[in-house]
Amino acid sequence: MSFPVCLVTGAATGIGAATALRFAQDGWAVAINNFDDSTRAAAEAVAAQCRDAGAQTLVVDADVGDDAACRRMADAVGAKWGRLDALINSAGTTRVIPHGDLDAIDAVEFERIYRVNLIGMFQMTRAAAPLLRERPVSAASAMSASVVNISSLASLNGTGSSIAYAASKGAVNALTLSLARNLAPQVRVNAIAPGMVDDGLLRRVLGDEAYGRVVEGMRENSPLKRVSQPSEVAELAWFLAARAPAMTGQVLAIENGLLLNT
Repeated sequence: MSFPVCLVTGAATGIGAATALRFAQDGWAVAINNFDDSTRAAAEAVAAQCRDAGAQTLVVDADVGDDAACRRMADAVGAKWGRLDALINSAGTTRVIPHGDLDAIDAVEFERIYRVNLIGMFQMTRAAAPLLRERPVSAASAMSASVVNISSLASLNGTGSSIAYAASKGAVNALTLSLARNLAPQVRVNAIAPGMVDDGLLRRVLGDEAYGRVVEGMRENSPLKRVSQPSEVAELAWFLAARAPAMTGQVLAIENGLLLNT
């Protein structure tokens, strides 16, 4: 089998869906992680788009917060294709809680957020590591396997939907450095820290009306007077996996200049 294989978590919508399609368009086979029945129709629609682009696909239901589910998903990829060249950790969750209202957030919420955003990312990478390490490398291409973790601007400036979310994404950056050091040289590990992404996780949390107000505010505050699209984050994820053999342990901000305001 000559084509590479990519596994994208949280691939039913938003950044994950755009990333699955971008890899499919470049001739990769794509495993599409779906959370549960509530998002299965969306995941199947993404798979159909990938197949229209000529890619082989696999849709796998799994909660990344469940270690056994992560291991089953990695096993399913191995059983179908016998290899894994890139893992994009895009699954995430949040809840909007004002940062200044310290009493509005508790240990239960911190643990819920960390279970998916951080522990789930680690568990999925650990489950995929054997396949990533053992991927075949041809004489024509010495490109190592790749893990790309979707972090957030919140990890760099302490903003975002809640303190727990910002803290979880800061931990993602530290996890990225540790994994990059310990999975080298067979596997490169990098992170992308997007700012506001239109049609991302926040839309599902806030609803369309409140989300629209947030988008307009972020657009106005951005030095570039824009917000990003999921396809832009997907393009960077593809580049890191397919075109950046010397890059590992990096956290790349893609935030339309918002860090200039801090």
